[in-house]
Order: sequence, then C-alpha cells, then structure tokens
Amino acid sequence: MILSRTSQYAIQSLIFIATQPRGVPVLIRTVAERLSVPPPYLAKIMQSLGRAKLVVSLRGRQGGVCLSDGGENIDLMQILTLIEGPGLTENCVLGLKVCGDDTACPMHNQWKPIKTKIVELLNQQTLGKLAAAVQSGKYRLTELPFAALESKAGTQIDVKKTLVRESAGNAPQKARTRGMSGSRATHSN
Repeated sequence: MILSRTSQYAIQSLIFIATQPRGVPVLIRTVAERLSVPPPYLAKIMQSLGRAKLVVSLRGRQGGVCLSDGGENIDLMQILTLIEGPGLTENCVLGLKVCGDDTACPMHNQWKPIKTKIVELLNQQTLGKLAAAVQSGKYRLTELPFAALESKAGTQIDVKKTLVRESAGNAPQKARTRGMSGSRATHSN
C-alpha cells in the first residue's frame, strides 16, 4: 500500500489548508509554493477534492480554497479512497488480479493483518489532528519547519526565496526572481 504522488499531494495540501484560519480561503498557488508541488497538478487535485465536497472553492479577488464545514473531521482513509479508489485496500499487494483468502498470493497471509492495521491507523487520523500536530511544531509538511514559514510579525515568507538564500552559500547557482512589475530577472551568485 504505497501511496501515489497524487495522494501524497492531496493529503499534504489538505493538512496545510487545515492549518489556516477557518473559513479563510488560501490560493492554490500559495499552497503549491509552500509544499513545492507543481501548481497545475495541485489545481487538478483540488478540483477532485472540490467535487467530493472536501474543499470549497471560492472565485474572485478574495478567492481560493478552504476546508468544507466539518472538514477537520475528514480522515486519511476517506481521502485515499477518493484519490486511489476502493482498490487501495482490496487489490493484491503483488498486483495479481485474483487474490483472496481462497486464492492467496505468496504475500496474502502476511500482508492481510498489516493492511488491516494500516487501514485502522488511517481511519483514526483526521485532518484536524494532523493540522494541530503541524501547528504545534511536532511535525512538518515541508523541508522547512512550520514556524519558519511565518515571520515574527506573523506575515508569510516566500519559501522558495528562503531556500535559494540558504543554498546560495553552498554552491553558485542562478535564482529567478519576479519583480513588482511581474518581469523576470536572472541573477547569478
């Protein structure tokens, strides 16, 4: 039961959204930047999550996405079943088309109790619990700790610029920055 990249991004983005103030929309672009996820890919994932009513999408100047009412109670198994389909827990670990108690593959008897425990664990983990753990600083979603994503004044900082600044001392590299006018400039260290 290895998670697909799509499932990983869906879970990470939902936890990130759950860490934001309730009912305040977050731009998909912002979520993508914070989690280092390609924005078009995340937008497609968010469309799926929106169709399933896990997130609410708001258009316009103050638009973005936020968790649906009661979204903090969504468990990881619900998210994975939505993204991966019901086969996530039903399919053979070796990928055989016919595998069950009567027609077991070589791994079936060893894998079945492990799979049962994993499903139990996923059913117990809600977005609310996971968001609280990230906010407490106990866990993190990105390469940088959650606290580093906010400045002392409480404003958000640009993670990509921070990563470029941190790695600038290690090796010469080019960093692309976008100016206030939206034009691109390339700088060499």
